[in-house]
Amino acid sequence: MGDRIIVNKANYWKESEGPIWALAPMEDVTDTVFREVVMRLSSPGNLHLLFSEFLSTDGFCHPVGKDKVVHRFHINESELELVKRHNVKLVAQIWGTDPEKFYKTAQYIANETVFDGIDINMGCPMKNIIKKGACSALINTPELAREIITAVHEASDLPLSVKTRVGFKSVVTESWISNLLQSEADAVIVHGRIQKMMSEGEADWNEIGKSVQLRDQINPDIKLLGNGDVMSIEESLDKVMEYGVDGVMIGRGIFHNPWFYNPAYSPSMEERVEALRMHSSLYSETWKGIKPWAILKRFFKIYTNSFPGAVQLRAQLMETNGFDEVEKILSDFLKQQEQRRLAKESE
Repeated sequence: MGDRIIVNKANYWKESEGPIWALAPMEDVTDTVFREVVMRLSSPGNLHLLFSEFLSTDGFCHPVGKDKVVHRFHINESELELVKRHNVKLVAQIWGTDPEKFYKTAQYIANETVFDGIDINMGCPMKNIIKKGACSALINTPELAREIITAVHEASDLPLSVKTRVGFKSVVTESWISNLLQSEADAVIVHGRIQKMMSEGEADWNEIGKSVQLRDQINPDIKLLGNGDVMSIEESLDKVMEYGVDGVMIGRGIFHNPWFYNPAYSPSMEERVEALRMHSSLYSETWKGIKPWAILKRFFKIYTNSFPGAVQLRAQLMETNGFDEVEKILSDFLKQQEQRRLAKESE
């Protein structure tokens, strides 16, 4: 397929000691802005891996499509500084069905970006994706899945992981995970649901535990992370102890608590408001004229809760069309809160 790119980056999968904590790749969520926000709210040492949004290899290898998808690989300088300071690794996630396009995309990642590793998406359950035979649909074509892993492995020496599920229409942990464990991947990240479940129902950690047992038998050198329904670092530690995983990837848990990776911390109302302001400002600076403002609105709820007036504040924020409006609403809100506090004190 071409010359292999040698990048001489350390393999964080092989060198990691102790549990590995990772934030899952999520479309329209884990861009450079949100990754930076999460790092700023985390305590050093509690977060090890951050993943990009998933990039289509078909889109990337298309002369017109490339410009439409390559923004998913954008990394702000401010994020890069934090990554270096906190020793967090950045992983580019890619998806598709054509090994040749995976090869070309992986070469680009190794040669033209500062990502520390590559992850192959074999887990996304969305119908428009699986219709193409990609992501979790690859569970139905294990030979193609192996070809894709081999292509990415041959394209570069970057650490390589695969994120997947325990089945498509039914649970096939034994055959499917065994197949991946015999590949060139350095790590397998197992979400404890089948495609059919999407994000509904409970993640089956017993199947993740079975994956660990298969790993121990087939390829003990591969790292195996679990994913699904974990809402705190404490829960993550419990999963490591109970099921033997090498670490835990969290997804929706970050929406319940952006301070997920700072477990002992309880943010004040002012700190929640400031985090929202920072996120909005950074989003505006990074994506103004490129991404719609509406994408940011899904984040407002994760900051505006657990304090008096949060519901009304959130309703106002949902009507905004830009950062200036957000800043004014937040400033007015804090002034009102201060006036109420002073009025109470003078009673």
